[in-house]
Order: sequence, then C-alpha cells, then structure tokens
Amino acid sequence: MRLVLLTQDDPFFLAENINYLISQLPPDSEVVACVLFEVGAFGKRKSLIEQAKETQGIFGTKFFLRYGIKYVLNKFNKNKKIAHVLSKHNIPLVRLEKKINHTSSIEKIRSFSPDLLISIAGNQIFKRPIIDLAPKGCINLHTALLPKYRGLLPTFWVMKNKEKETGVSIFFVDEGIDSGPILVQKKVTIGDRTQEQLIQHTKKIGMDAIIESIEKIKSGNYTLQDNPDEEQSYFSTPTRADVDVFLEGGNRFY
Repeated sequence: MRLVLLTQDDPFFLAENINYLISQLPPDSEVVACVLFEVGAFGKRKSLIEQAKETQGIFGTKFFLRYGIKYVLNKFNKNKKIAHVLSKHNIPLVRLEKKINHTSSIEKIRSFSPDLLISIAGNQIFKRPIIDLAPKGCINLHTALLPKYRGLLPTFWVMKNKEKETGVSIFFVDEGIDSGPILVQKKVTIGDRTQEQLIQHTKKIGMDAIIESIEKIKSGNYTLQDNPDEEQSYFSTPTRADVDVFLEGGNRFY
C-alpha cells in the first residue's frame, strides 16, 4: 500500500515518532512521500514572532523560555528534524506552495499515486477533493477519545478538566473537525504524568494505532465506530485564565 503522510514541521515530538512509524510499517506498505506543512501554533499559520508572543502571553515566561531553548537546541539536532528522518528512509519531502485544498497541491499529491493519506498533526482543514484523492481514503490521528475533546491541545484540556483517562483515536477524515468515523481507539490512564509526558506517551501509542489502522484497511476487515456530533465536546486555544486553573489543579507542563 502506497502511503502519503501529511504533517507539520514540529520541532519537539514528531520526528522520532514518524521514524518509529516508518520503521514499523506492515509488509507491503511504504511511505512514498511526506507533505510537510509549516508549523502552526494552535492550528493557525502565524509568524515565529507572533507564535512566540502568543505562547508567552498564554503559558507564561517560564514555559516560553523552556520551550524556546528546546526549540533552538532542536534546530541543531538532526534527530528532531522530520526532513532528516525522511532523508534517512529515502522518502521525498513535499512542501506545497499553496494550501492543501488548492488544485496545484492536490495534483502534486496525486502524482505520488497514494492508496491512503495519513494526517498526523495536520493543521489545515481538508475539503472533499483531498479527502477523496486516495482510493482507501484519508485517516487522521487525534490524541483524545473522540467524540470528546475535538479541537486543539487535547492533552492540556483533559488534564485541566481532571479527566482520569484520555487516549488516541484514528478516524477517517471528513469535512468537519475531528468528526469522521473512528477506525481505532486506544485508552490511556493519565495518572501523575506531566503534559509533556502525556504528549510523548499518546504520540507513541498513536503511531501503533496508525499501524493497526493500516493493517485493518489493507485487509478490508474492520468496523467503524460512530463519532456523533451530539456527544462531542470541542476545545480551542486556552486563555491565561485556563492555564491558571490548570496549574492550580496541581497539573504540570513538564
């Protein structure tokens, strides 16, 4: 099965996980290209300065300095770069000149003849032409137990709201936000993890869930789970007040 990954150039968590995913793919499955979007904090495309200001304003100076330093250090660590991972596996890196739904972007992706598209930390909303491009469809990883916690930063919100469990969901993408039918879902006990640890844990479980999803799609033997709108909860960018509640509840970012 020919796979095309759709992801963003995340400097913190994705490179090692995508390396793991590529290394553990089922037989007769290969990543033939990876579309790499610009990093978009909170799901929005902003300049680095705008992202920095927003991060400091919401999460505070200590958080900003910690991840600012990590961001700079990771720029010099090839193992944190998705481009290096792709090069190691001889996978073409694709940067689109237009947004994902533009005709030129669709045709560029179509040129790789994918059987399945896989979105990981995608930061654009897909429309029908891209959703229907690959014969086997398009799946997405979301690090929460859908239909709850659709939207942004689910690891923050489940901890802020004192949930005992969270998880990962692999679903077929439709034109909504995290609203398509669910193919694979895995539960995770939050315990005393920091948010950083929870992100790392769910990302790794998410890669295994993607692998399981590929196997199910290849076999054609799977049952989809409903993702009903009437049971959803949706969360967007937190405010500084949300961060205060998060910390007052005994949660830690790292």
